[in-house]
Amino acid sequence: MPSAPPRDPRSDWDLPAPGTLEAVARIDEVTTRVLADNASPMTLDGTNTYVITPPGSGVALVVDPGPDDADHLAAVQAVLDDRNARPVAVVATHRHIDHAAAATPWARQFRVPVRAADPAVADPGHTLADGDRLDLPGLRIDVVATPGHTSDHLSLRLGTGGLLTGDHLLGRGTTVVADPDGNLASYLTSLQRVIATRADALYPGHGPVMADDPMAVVHFHLAHREYRLEQVLAALTAGPASVDDLVADIYAEYDRAVWPAAAASTRAALVLLADRGRVAWDGTSARRLA
Repeated sequence: MPSAPPRDPRSDWDLPAPGTLEAVARIDEVTTRVLADNASPMTLDGTNTYVITPPGSGVALVVDPGPDDADHLAAVQAVLDDRNARPVAVVATHRHIDHAAAATPWARQFRVPVRAADPAVADPGHTLADGDRLDLPGLRIDVVATPGHTSDHLSLRLGTGGLLTGDHLLGRGTTVVADPDGNLASYLTSLQRVIATRADALYPGHGPVMADDPMAVVHFHLAHREYRLEQVLAALTAGPASVDDLVADIYAEYDRAVWPAAAASTRAALVLLADRGRVAWDGTSARRLA
């Protein structure tokens, strides 16, 4: 049987209740969060668009514009106007539409490039890779590759101490790692890379900021994923099983609305366990190896 499930440290934090995030919130001296109106079970309160602008610089980055929605664009523009700043780039942490749908139309309106790791999202000559920098006047911004949720995922380490995590880490719950674009081995490695940033706050793509003890949250995610792997192995002791069988066993007490996402993550778990030599997995059925 698997060990006891790890405890999420955020359960002790005073976080905003689901559905109560402010539409616009100043997060730190350079960062403002603008919440898109696209709440769902997968996007939590909605997509967090971040406007990064050092005071008095006159310039800004718009990170994860989210849905191409006129009201959302107006709210972002109001923040830019309030800061007396103009965008120099629109940045997408990854290719998913709840983060990148507005990247190209907004960039065309702002007359700036789209920057992202995926060449299909970024404008030609503006792709980003690990170790790149997106500095603004008086502010260092380091690009940190964090693949796992998607193969093109990146995070942004601000010189002020915060880390924009996109969907790599969410303000509530855990992110989906969906095979084949998602890869659990890469995700676990990327969690270690987040620890190496020594960020003092995590600014997620969905949900509230995590600042009380951000590295405790990262360690929880590492433990949580290993716990799920143990659960898969335990479920396979009864014999070969399909992904649907495993989900029905492991997630029996969860709302069935999350089962499709659970199935995607379970496939990713089976790929990793197969790579570790713990299971045989043919894409349809899995069996535990001695």
